Amino acid sequence: MSFTEPAGRQGNHDYHWPHDHSEPWLAHAATIDSEVAQYFLVSARCGCFMQAARSLNVRATLLRKQLAQLEQELQHTLFSFQGSALSLTREGQQLQAKLIALANERKLPVIEQPLIRLAVAESILHDILGRDLIALLRRNASVRLEIIALDSELSLRAVSADIVLWLAHGETPHPGPTFATSEPQALARLDYLPHIAKRYSRVTARPDTPDDLADFMLVQWQHDRQIDSFRPWNELVEQRLAGVVQMQSYELMLEMIRCSACIGLLPAYMSRFDRGLIALPGLFAEPMQLQAWLAVNADSQNVAEVQTLTDLIHHTFNERHEWFQP
Repeated sequence: MSFTEPAGRQGNHDYHWPHDHSEPWLAHAATIDSEVAQYFLVSARCGCFMQAARSLNVRATLLRKQLAQLEQELQHTLFSFQGSALSLTREGQQLQAKLIALANERKLPVIEQPLIRLAVAESILHDILGRDLIALLRRNASVRLEIIALDSELSLRAVSADIVLWLAHGETPHPGPTFATSEPQALARLDYLPHIAKRYSRVTARPDTPDDLADFMLVQWQHDRQIDSFRPWNELVEQRLAGVVQMQSYELMLEMIRCSACIGLLPAYMSRFDRGLIALPGLFAEPMQLQAWLAVNADSQNVAEVQTLTDLIHHTFNERHEWFQP
């Protein structure tokens, strides 16, 4: 995937700089390709090829290959490793100083990265999309991304974003974003079941009916109280006079289930996300389901970075399609 390239990567044009006569080989600095010069300067500044590649949004193997070719052309070693630390050789320091001096004579404009705003249901962000977003940021340190967690219908209707990924009850995407978007796309149907940590649940003692839950602590994410399709679970929680915890934080609710012998309502895919958790099917006759929807702001749907992020979301859901099977 490719976001807008940073300054210094505008094609393969050479810098036309005056020659340097203090070191004969340094005269070649003026003819180094601008992109390769950027590779060298960022690597020198970061002290790490991998981080430099992230900053430049290029593959580390490409960056290393270009710098190796530069060393061959100049017939000097520019980098050295001292233990695990990357540092410049004497010649590398000379080239760095020369390129910085020459660059100051021809200031290149900094290319501003567009700010992309992604609004996503908190549970999807945590369980499904989080790892791939982290991988994106690990590959591209120049991206400007604002991630907005949607934890209620109110937050969904109030949000303004380039991409919106939300959960809705039934066959329609309503309620959805209030601004103009592309046609909403259904990504997956999610079933919900009560879950408990395996270490707190012996097979012979697992509850089979709602009455069997009387001896267990129940934990509820406050956001779920608003969802009509969760009525069987919500009514059970509301009837409780003891043994119930209500949480504002989705992640903390998960920790309560993992570590406190609590039973809570989670997507049926959760045992794939966390193999320490197990679903308790058959407790409720009525299915509890939500549909994941994706829409793109009509004003930014043609922006390349928005399209790249939309493709990433589709890829993530397609890659995990087995998670969403009944």
